[in-house]
This record gives sequence, structure tokens and C-alpha cells, in this order.
Amino acid sequence: MVIEADIPLAVEEAASTFAALGSEQRLTVLNTLVRAGPEGLPIGELGERSGVTGSTLTHHVRILTQAGLLHRVKRGRSIICAAVAFPRVQALSAYLLSECCTDSSHPHESHPHGRGPHE
Repeated sequence: MVIEADIPLAVEEAASTFAALGSEQRLTVLNTLVRAGPEGLPIGELGERSGVTGSTLTHHVRILTQAGLLHRVKRGRSIICAAVAFPRVQALSAYLLSECCTDSSHPHESHPHGRGPHE
């Protein structure tokens, strides 16, 4: 599933994606991959850097992939790399900020973030 950051998420889709992040280990795996950048990491290196290894790592990568937050890519015969689906992460961020301060009498005065329907 390809999600562009400028296409708003439906509340159901956002909720299911946030549910996939409801684990400290999955957040650690995702954060490790965000730090690695768009080229991602081989699964073994991802395990070393995140401290999540073996079948536990495989389980969490599968859940994050199903949520559209990761892409798995085969390189060569058996090296599997995972890279963050940055547009999906950006779409989640945009979902959270899309209506920030819309009910406030002073929107964006204390924390300008350049997002929102009323700018």
C-alpha cells in the first residue's frame, strides 16, 4: 500500500497504524530505521542496533510492514533489508497536526508547525 504524505488518512486507517506502534520494541525498531535513513538496514544489523533479534524482530517487522510503516527488500540471495516508509510516517504526523489549535483563540502562536486547515 502506497500512502502519500499529502493524502489525508481516514481516522480508521490512522488508528490501525498507530495501534501497530503500540509496542516499545516496535517503536525502537522503527526509530532505529528512521535513524538509518532511506537506505534502511539489513535485518541482522537492525537487530544489533535495536536490541530486538530473532523471531521477535521478524514478528515486529511483519506488523510494521502490514501497517505500511516499513518496506522489506531482498538484496542478493538472502539479505533482507528494511527501510522506513517515510511518506506513511509523514502522513501520520500530518494526521495528528492537521487540526492542531483549530479551536484555539490563538492558533499556532506558541508552536508554529506550518500545518493546519486554517492557515
